Amino acid sequence: MTRSELIARLAERFPQLVFKDAELSVKVLLDAIAGALAQGERVEIRGFGSFSLNFRPARQGRNPKTGEPVTVPAKYAPHFKAGKELRQRVDRGGMTQ
Repeated sequence: MTRSELIARLAERFPQLVFKDAELSVKVLLDAIAGALAQGERVEIRGFGSFSLNFRPARQGRNPKTGEPVTVPAKYAPHFKAGKELRQRVDRGGMTQ
């Protein structure tokens, strides 16, 4: 599901919301999550999951085109861990591959 699909579904589910209000709601929510992560905080949404940061230390990589060694700097990467309720709903969903 894309951001625009999420906005459309929100506007469809709550007809009293104008499309612009649904769009603003999604934008504010995602900006709040991104802002908290940028400040190094953890975000937990009960029944859904939690967003946190994982530290990835510096390492030696390779340029795939030339094979030349390249130093990859240390960085923080966002990490999502699904909550128990979300995992159970996905398991019950009956999705097969």
